[in-house]
Amino acid sequence: MGTFFPPLTAFLGNRDGKHVSATITVYFHPARTFGSMLEATVIAVVAVFYAEVISMLSMGIAIAMRSQLGLTAAAHVLILIICIGGGLGFVGWVKQRLNSPLVNVGSTLASIAIISVITKEEGVQGGYFDDDKIVQVLKLLLVGITCTLTVNVLVWRISARRVLRRSIMTATSSLGDKLSSITKGFLSGTEDEFWTSEYGRVSARYNSAYTTMNSTLREAKFEYFFLGRETFYPLDKRLSRSVEALSQAIGGLRSALENQFTLLREVPNLEDTFPSPKPTGMTSTLNRAISAYVDGGGQTLSDIDESGESEEERLAARNKSDTALDVAPAFQEPSDIFALFINMLGPSIKSLAHTLSEILREPAFGQDPNKDIAVNEQLRESLRDALNLYNNARSESLQELYRTIQIGRARSEKIQADIEEVAAACGHFSFSLQAVAEETDAYLDVLEDIKYTTETAPRSWSWLKFWRYFGRTEPSDKGRVEDPERESLIQKPPVPRLRKSQMPKGIPDTMVARRDTFNWDAAPQSSRVKRRVAQKMLKISRFIVREDILFGIKVGIGALLWAMLAFIPSTRPIYQTWRGEWGLLSFMIVAAMTTGSANTTGTARFKGTLIGAAFAVVCWTVSQGNGIALVFLGGLVALFNFYVILVIKKAPLGRIALLAYNVSTLYAYSISQDVDDDDDDEGGSNPLILDIAWHRVVAVTLGIVWGIVVCRVLWPISGRKKFREGLSVLYLQMGLIWKRGPLTVSLNKDSTHNNTLDYMREGEQAALQRYAFKLASLRTAAKSEFELRGPFPDAAYGRIMRSTKNMLNGFYAMRLITSKRNQLTEGERALLEYTSTERALLCQRICHVFQVIASCLMLEYPLTDAIPTVENNKDRLLGKIYQFRKEHMNTDLSGDESPLVVQESDYALLYAYTLVTLQVAAELNKVRAEIEALYGVLHEEALLLQ
Repeated sequence: MGTFFPPLTAFLGNRDGKHVSATITVYFHPARTFGSMLEATVIAVVAVFYAEVISMLSMGIAIAMRSQLGLTAAAHVLILIICIGGGLGFVGWVKQRLNSPLVNVGSTLASIAIISVITKEEGVQGGYFDDDKIVQVLKLLLVGITCTLTVNVLVWRISARRVLRRSIMTATSSLGDKLSSITKGFLSGTEDEFWTSEYGRVSARYNSAYTTMNSTLREAKFEYFFLGRETFYPLDKRLSRSVEALSQAIGGLRSALENQFTLLREVPNLEDTFPSPKPTGMTSTLNRAISAYVDGGGQTLSDIDESGESEEERLAARNKSDTALDVAPAFQEPSDIFALFINMLGPSIKSLAHTLSEILREPAFGQDPNKDIAVNEQLRESLRDALNLYNNARSESLQELYRTIQIGRARSEKIQADIEEVAAACGHFSFSLQAVAEETDAYLDVLEDIKYTTETAPRSWSWLKFWRYFGRTEPSDKGRVEDPERESLIQKPPVPRLRKSQMPKGIPDTMVARRDTFNWDAAPQSSRVKRRVAQKMLKISRFIVREDILFGIKVGIGALLWAMLAFIPSTRPIYQTWRGEWGLLSFMIVAAMTTGSANTTGTARFKGTLIGAAFAVVCWTVSQGNGIALVFLGGLVALFNFYVILVIKKAPLGRIALLAYNVSTLYAYSISQDVDDDDDDEGGSNPLILDIAWHRVVAVTLGIVWGIVVCRVLWPISGRKKFREGLSVLYLQMGLIWKRGPLTVSLNKDSTHNNTLDYMREGEQAALQRYAFKLASLRTAAKSEFELRGPFPDAAYGRIMRSTKNMLNGFYAMRLITSKRNQLTEGERALLEYTSTERALLCQRICHVFQVIASCLMLEYPLTDAIPTVENNKDRLLGKIYQFRKEHMNTDLSGDESPLVVQESDYALLYAYTLVTLQVAAELNKVRAEIEALYGVLHEEALLLQ
């Protein structure tokens, strides 16, 4: 409308460039939530203010140097260095540092304004004051932003608060379905539930809802603050984190189930112990055992009924579990142990799983998610009843299970370890299901808090009371945290945080500092002055060569070298004819931290430019320059490209295609209206659309090439190298964390009564997860890098990253388990002390494997065929657990009084530790196999000296 609507055209002035208002709406589009639009508006205002300051500064430098000193050339040099090199370099640094899509949009707006004024305005060239272009650019930005904001608010407005809460409902419903499938799989002893298309759809639905939940949480924050409901944001934050914790707990439950399947697939050699015929299959034996239970009058356990159960049915199921406790068969294979466990505890598992699934499927919010909060008290009461029944049945079932295991002949240490491992899997699953119930209860607590706050909390707008930030802080407020985003700032002890936007650094500063002999007194004979000067200079130089600083300098140099063509008298006509400003803007968009990202953006921008230019030529030819026809055709082009941006999710391609269309078609119509400009080379009032489109295509293409060249030549940052370094450091960190010994830390915390000790604090967990997420984006960028060595092995590294995420899930599960043990029982303390040596050896072995793998990844060296495994250490630990249990069972059976009472629940902590350790070890074996496939294996016959 800035080009076609006469009143708006007159408001924007009689200068060319009015089509930029349409370009602004392409980047600053209204197809977002209201909260996102509020945030984008704030960023856009800051970008416009910054661009106007730089533009005024450039004109001030030109006027001062020319009028006071008469140095026009020197003024141009200063403008290039300060306003182009410094101004656009700072824009590039901010874009990389914050690494946000909305910040990228703001950077593009600022770049458009700065480039349009400094490289095209004659006042800057001649050294006189002319605010026409500055005012026009300001109007263009304000018109574009206002139009977008108006459409966002008035046309099909989308509330981030509604989207957030509906995504939470979708996520919890999906978790309920996943819980039902996992429980069915455990009770039936088959993996069929996980390979159905329905389970895949449920997982995909949860992943989609989880992504939406995380992306809209910040957007909802802006809406809450804007509406004076800022007290709701911490509650929604808690609710989303509760859903995340619930997902982690269900993931731990599935992990326990996968342990069951793994053990069922193993066929141990029990012939030495049990002189019975060898069965034909593990899973079939388990199925036969379960079928025998069903034929005896039991209900099908693998079917988690969707109908509710009465209290009489629950008591009947409870009596069935009690009756099953009298069964004491002789175990001949792992499936027999599982069958007995399911026989005893199956009804209680079924009842609890059904109740949990119903709670999660129950909609938490009504038709209006912002006002209608539903907390079903009847379901919550059912949860308490089912959990009480389950806890009682589980305790007795596990106790009877181990009594049954104890009845029999003497076994070898290997057989003892196998049986203990199978029993541990049963116990681990039962305690994991209890953890799911506890997280569900916590989820309901948050819902009740939200319901209470909705009914009682008034609007406040307390964040507008700026004077509070300058007043004295009351002592009682020092420990209070009102915003969950600030929780990680007060850890005890504090944990260094990885900024959400930072790229993984790779080798940490502590490791680099150790290389400096002055830093750790390796050169004591040197003078103190020399040491201090050297360390100070080294600190300054390392700050300058930081990757983010170098990136800003690189962008500034590239922009300066391109923009100087607009100030050199011999090249300025070429710059104007071929629209060099669009090439410079393309450079600013293409310039990326790694060469792979630059290649990806450049390729999409080149394709989009060709598509947009083709649209421009066709539309102009069909319409013959008629404004009404161009409005209709432009709407179709915009509809197609926004479909590409929003639905197909190829934003760079769609945005650049629209940009190319705007700078060609709308520009052609603008100059046809006799604007004040020197565009006779492109037809003037009779635009030559082919020449216009050709000039833009050439300018954009050269800008793309220039951006790729600058990113490749000036301090190139290889995504491949950054990915390998980051993955290596991540493995080193994981190894060091595991070496602490999760249970050793818990034992020390209990002994010293120091509750601040924790095996892995929340800040570390968040840093690990965020680091792994950034590594995934680096892997995507590395895939687009071209090297003579060949393509990036994306598939292999993808499998390595999947194993890494599985290990991180294990770390998280271990942290959840240990964080719930503020105080150990006497039995837990005795068991941990009894197995301290075996656990320490197991932790050291895993740390060793982590370090070896990290070194091979960093150096791209092959592994040797002598990498240690954890099998022997694992068997010794399981044997020690079996020995501890046997000693205390013998004491109980003989009737001897013992000062130490060991409950069945005392073994749960060590069971979980053992199984999570085995999962981590299994994933490490997968990573080792991938590294061997990538880099080879060193055998004893290899000749390395050359």
